[in-house]
Amino acid sequence: MLHRFSRLVKVIGEDSFKTLNDKCVLVLGVGGVGGYAVEALARSGIGKLIIVDFDNVDETNINRQIIALESTICLKKVDVFEKRIKEINKECEVIKIDEFITVDNLEELFKYNIDYFVDACDTTSVKKEIIRKCINKKVPFISCMGTGNKLDPSKLEICDIRKTNNDPLARMIRKFVKDEKINNKVMVLSSSEVPVKTGERTPGSSMFVPASAGIMIASYVVRKIIKK
Repeated sequence: MLHRFSRLVKVIGEDSFKTLNDKCVLVLGVGGVGGYAVEALARSGIGKLIIVDFDNVDETNINRQIIALESTICLKKVDVFEKRIKEINKECEVIKIDEFITVDNLEELFKYNIDYFVDACDTTSVKKEIIRKCINKKVPFISCMGTGNKLDPSKLEICDIRKTNNDPLARMIRKFVKDEKINNKVMVLSSSEVPVKTGERTPGSSMFVPASAGIMIASYVVRKIIKK
């Protein structure tokens, strides 16, 4: 397997690669952001990936999601991703959770020994509960804020939630963190780009911002793991 990842080993060293190969990362939501995070984590030699998503691939996903193709429409996202991950690294252990995660069943995800929790879900209440649980359980995590209605990936930044701006979702999470008197750092990926006003409830989305967000999150997680 080292030969397959030899170009990465040149950058991080064999010991760091072995560390990555020994770690488990959970990704909640494998759409535009989470899908590219999974892709990058798989190509970085993470040894165990837990992928959580209840959706099927839809035709409207094709403009931005890495697994969305004519041939995958209507297939379960976790099934498509399992096959893709195994094509990248057959030794990667993949756990599929084909379930819609709510505040009520979120605790189920923590029965696994998670080294990093990537929150790429769309539900605000679940994002808040992830913050609570990860802090209480001392599970490292990063949460993606809004990437819809935006076009410029250069405006993306990983920072503490308190430093975010021009992000409606981040504004709600900031208020939650303040109201809950959470003193811990809450690391998020957020865009300072002013979102385009479409006048519609369902946000528009480009390929550029979600994909870049997912890759940035994966890079952050990998660097945090090997730094330890």
